[in-house]
Amino acid sequence: MSVGTAEARIPSRRTQRISIIVAGFGQNLVLTTVTTFILLYLLQYARISTQGMAVVAVVITAARIFDAIDDPVMGSLVDMTRTRWGKLRPYILFSALPVAVLSTLLFTVPDVAEPGKLVFFAVCYVLWGVAYTVCDVPFWGLIGSAFSEPDYRMRVISNVRAYGGIALGLATLGMPWLALLLSSGDETTGTGWSMAVGVVSVLGMGLFLLAFTNTRERHTPGVQDRLTFRQLYGTLLRNTPLLMVLIGSVLGFGRYIVQAGGAVFVVIAYDNEGAFILIGAAIITGMVLASFLTPLLLRRMSAKTLAIGSSVIGAVLYVAMFLAGFENIAVLLVFIFLTGMTLGAFLVVQATMIADAVDDIERRTAIRNDGISFSSLTFVSKIMAALAVLVFGIFIVLAGYEAGVTVTPEMQWTVFVSLTLVPAVSCLVSAIPFVFYRLGR
Repeated sequence: MSVGTAEARIPSRRTQRISIIVAGFGQNLVLTTVTTFILLYLLQYARISTQGMAVVAVVITAARIFDAIDDPVMGSLVDMTRTRWGKLRPYILFSALPVAVLSTLLFTVPDVAEPGKLVFFAVCYVLWGVAYTVCDVPFWGLIGSAFSEPDYRMRVISNVRAYGGIALGLATLGMPWLALLLSSGDETTGTGWSMAVGVVSVLGMGLFLLAFTNTRERHTPGVQDRLTFRQLYGTLLRNTPLLMVLIGSVLGFGRYIVQAGGAVFVVIAYDNEGAFILIGAAIITGMVLASFLTPLLLRRMSAKTLAIGSSVIGAVLYVAMFLAGFENIAVLLVFIFLTGMTLGAFLVVQATMIADAVDDIERRTAIRNDGISFSSLTFVSKIMAALAVLVFGIFIVLAGYEAGVTVTPEMQWTVFVSLTLVPAVSCLVSAIPFVFYRLGR
């Protein structure tokens, strides 16, 4: 069968939905592994010092900001791409292998002097960020393009978020055990981590390729097909609802601090790397449950109301968690679970509001810019993650923690503030822009 004939055969809506969900699952396996365990790997296994971690925090922040700035450029390239496979799917096809390889290299820091380790990490991390941008921007644009019905699309988004949360859980809970299994001896080694990340990267990005093979892009009659940079960015800047979502999301970066620093915190607070399994399970369970429940909530309230409500409730929960302290891990897990639910609801609503804003600007201008508009989703996600890593890294430096140092109560509470009070303020402030989210009639 020729390629042209295969492309003409449109998969069923159910096939496309399942393929998108499985692809997102695989992508999140890789993303979670890198974002959750890279600081732990660098501290405990690459043996980076406190001063070196300050450099790492700067590198990660700078790379994430660069990636975020690069996202609109990537989105523009997507919108101006024309191939027999469409404008989104080719990037998914050709980005899978680079992401898998670079993810593995990030956990294969050579045993050289620390400056050499930092240079190796910096180069690999920057390249990884670029490769991940190439795969992530088209993926989210494809969801908006493949599913035209808002209610069905919202359910697809909630499922992608939910199963992404399950992938996050499997990676968070399973990677330490897989790294131990692949290590020689009774203790986890850096080599064990390298092999574990390699296995998961190949598996995850292999599943991600289903987004290329089993989906098709939408072509709406009457919508401009060939767009210029001026049209793309002009339409983006006129999309006020979209801009409100972006601003509110960036201000809510504190939601990501637990994910960025939780693995390090449990070592500092409990001297037990395995305790992160409990914390990870709590937040992930909350996220997954909320992702499945959010479509039901959106039948009773608007996405705008849910976005504001989840932010305010999240702020209250983080303050309560700080007041409860971390000595009783059972109480801590309850709060982690509840904040995970607010995060899960927010992530579904965030993507849904962006998709609705894209449809709204298409109705008003006859221009559909899936690439650059959905690049804004990956844009804010990277900015949020970068700020989370930067703030947590600052608190690690302020606490004076590094591998082998004697942990003090002051050190523990300094880091705990970064996981509680900082997210509380961040969530509260992030609710303000969502007040001004209004779609055209």
